[in-house]
Amino acid sequence: MPYIDEALLDDVSRLTACDSRGTLRALATAGAQVREAITLAQESGIERLASLDRPRSVLVASLGGSAVVADVLDVLAEPGSPVPVSVRRNVPLPGWVGPLDLVVAVSLSGRARGPLAVAAEAARRGASLLTVGAAESPLAAVCHRARGIHVDIGRERINSRTALWSLLTPVLLGAGAMGLIDVREDTLLETAVRLDDQAEACRPSSESFVNPAKALAMTLAETVPVVLGDGPLAGVAANRAASMLARTARIPATHGELPDAASQVVATFDGPFTAGGGQGVAVPAGGDDIFADPFLDGPAMPRLGLLMLRDAPRPAPTSPEEADLDALAEAVLQTAQEAGVRLATITAEPAHPLTRLAGLLAQTDFVATYLALGLGIDPAVSRHITALRDHTMG
Repeated sequence: MPYIDEALLDDVSRLTACDSRGTLRALATAGAQVREAITLAQESGIERLASLDRPRSVLVASLGGSAVVADVLDVLAEPGSPVPVSVRRNVPLPGWVGPLDLVVAVSLSGRARGPLAVAAEAARRGASLLTVGAAESPLAAVCHRARGIHVDIGRERINSRTALWSLLTPVLLGAGAMGLIDVREDTLLETAVRLDDQAEACRPSSESFVNPAKALAMTLAETVPVVLGDGPLAGVAANRAASMLARTARIPATHGELPDAASQVVATFDGPFTAGGGQGVAVPAGGDDIFADPFLDGPAMPRLGLLMLRDAPRPAPTSPEEADLDALAEAVLQTAQEAGVRLATITAEPAHPLTRLAGLLAQTDFVATYLALGLGIDPAVSRHITALRDHTMG
């Protein structure tokens, strides 16, 4: 069973030594990334999008650590966008993409094969282009040849997981300028403040008993985690959190979104990682056996952990669907508690949907990073990913 070293989490010097590429520091710059990205987008002529005819559709290409860019735009556009937003990770492009459409391609390095191929094919078909990535990269060159808009991501970006807001901000600013989403510069600045607040609350010098990210990392450390969002907005955050747990903390995690994922998540409560061990036995009254000897009885099985991500509470449901969703979320939590699942909850604070989502994303990013560090894992270095690249590029 994984063991997290609480003393390490509260030792700033040891955290720094284990965090070889400054992942915590990079996550703490999220608010600054938003502000810098606004400036870079404006310098790149992002306002030109407002003068273009409204596109017939918007297609977004992003993958890996930047995949959430497409998910965020999709969830923000869904309630009121006058045009459809779709996601494509790689070629081939759908046959309908052409001069009437806008294609957005995002890659930190500007060299990721999927977004680069999508941008090149979109340019060949005469579609409008918005790209975000490194300056003087192949992606930037494709965009410039097509007379599109390319936005630089700035300097000292470690990887796409920690540079999320450098990649996301220009896309949201452009979509807002075109009237596809209700996001303006002041919305993004408000979001930057929320990101700053999360960075302050989750800073390395804040001790475990007051640091929400460290506390949640300890809660999830000895579990097989399931991340569940209580609706579309939290569902995007759940997807991102599961990806961060896998890519940063090396913990395999599944995720889902209510209401669709309720049954498949609750079904795992009867499995081998809850108190009944798959036998349908109720939780022992005393909880875990304090007299269990790991040397004689074997190591304890990890428990199932449920990380519930919840959108900001509503004063009152405005529709029967919202009321049903609230009741379902409470029912899942109650069922999990009765089954002996280890529970953790993050609830967004009221604000604009983007700002609420930013708070969930920021906190779960810190949770995954502290979980990695507490397990003695460098969050930015994976020898198996390096080996995978060697095998695929050799």
